[in-house]
Amino acid sequence: METRRHRFVVAALLGMLTLPATAAATVTPIPPDNGAIATTLPSFSGKAWTAKKITATAPPQNPSMAPNGRSNLHNDSWMTDAYWRAGPLGKNLVQTTNNFGLGLPGLCASITFDTQGRVVAVCPTIIGGPTLRMLNATTLDQIASLSLPPREGPASANIFQDFTGGGYFFLDKNDHPVVSTNDRKIRVYALNSAGTSFDTLATYDLSGVLSAGSDTVAGERLSSALPDWAGNIWFVSMTNGKVGWVNTSTGAVHSVTLNEEIENSFMVSSDGVYIVSDKALYHFDTAGNAVHRLWRSVNYGNTGKIKPGQVDAGSGTTPTMLPGGLVAITDNADPMNVVVYKASTGAQTCKVPVFTKGAGSTENSLIGAGTATSSMLIVENNYGYVNPYYVGAGSTTKPGFTRIDVTKGGKTCKVKWKNTVDSAPTVVPKLSLTNGLVYAFTKAKTANHADAWFWTAIDASTGKKVWDKFAGVGILNFNNNYAGIHIGPNGSLFLGLIGGVATLRDGS
Repeated sequence: METRRHRFVVAALLGMLTLPATAAATVTPIPPDNGAIATTLPSFSGKAWTAKKITATAPPQNPSMAPNGRSNLHNDSWMTDAYWRAGPLGKNLVQTTNNFGLGLPGLCASITFDTQGRVVAVCPTIIGGPTLRMLNATTLDQIASLSLPPREGPASANIFQDFTGGGYFFLDKNDHPVVSTNDRKIRVYALNSAGTSFDTLATYDLSGVLSAGSDTVAGERLSSALPDWAGNIWFVSMTNGKVGWVNTSTGAVHSVTLNEEIENSFMVSSDGVYIVSDKALYHFDTAGNAVHRLWRSVNYGNTGKIKPGQVDAGSGTTPTMLPGGLVAITDNADPMNVVVYKASTGAQTCKVPVFTKGAGSTENSLIGAGTATSSMLIVENNYGYVNPYYVGAGSTTKPGFTRIDVTKGGKTCKVKWKNTVDSAPTVVPKLSLTNGLVYAFTKAKTANHADAWFWTAIDASTGKKVWDKFAGVGILNFNNNYAGIHIGPNGSLFLGLIGGVATLRDGS
């Protein structure tokens, strides 16, 4: 049943694809899907919010990356998904979208912001290669674009859960996008002199340690790459779990093979990198001019099953660092747990179950914030999402969100609140520490089978919904399919959708 449905989805999408984007494309609003049923749900519900600042310790700035809040999908090297700036409060909300005039232009899952406040994003597509784009953050006019290498080998079994070849990228300290491309290279780009495309500044070839694809074999695809404090670029591959780093001064590549699956990104701190596979949590550094393993912790529950909403039979999270030397992930037990470890040893300090048995999974990094004495973690439920058509015909996924409070040293983990109302199929939610809101992208279950999507703001202190803003209708065009919300320097929310890019801001 799943295979037949996957074939139908891919066939439907291929029929809607058009040519790649060109620079200076005219802004074209994202339309509803063809045949989408209109909704009578209100454009806005709830009320505007009064900001409530949350006390927290800021994560350190990785000297090799763009400033925190601008550099990568999860905001900073600690992967906190927390911002020290405010997003919209819900006052006369205004949405802007750009479809790039292309039907299905490629999902801009990771969004960053350069020093001029412009959007820089990599947008993978169903077929062909991703597109590197630069956009005006206010109007969403496209400033520049560049087509990146296409995938090698056959298409993934579920293309909607393949994050390789640009799903993760980062902006370095010089405003240069650094992308793990589909041809097993890491490339550094810069805006060209004409300001309409990008030049390649550096290329690091990993073909010596990653196997190539063929007509029948996918090869070892790059999941993510991030720099450490010394400027070395670390990388992980999805297949076989290759972990390695590139000395950017010499071009030397060092790697090890875990023979495990790594689907998500990883976390970088001043003491090395933290990587979770489908089997264990790891801490590595560059000691001895090699991939040096400090510890491997297998102390995480695993049913061995891929739950609907997960990409593999393991943790669905990128590790998150908390102040006080703690690292957090979710496991794959049933019910799923949020698990906290000591960063220094890998010893588990506490865990707590979240969501209902048989109805809980996540494929998103935890939101993490707080101080050395008390921190919070917020987890989102993605149970029930496999591809866009699993939330079609007015259906949605299991709710909702849970906040866990962690005491000093990770001694205890306790559930602070549960939100069992709002269903967010796949979005990477974000927290504004400046105004106390968690931002999500939710889908309502509707009686008339309309596929309605909403921007949603949740009170981080209580878990109660503050407001909903209607975004659009459609199982494809308005579906974010694992993309993350970002709060831009201009205070707007940004989100990549299958149909383009959308922003939300407070009006006058």
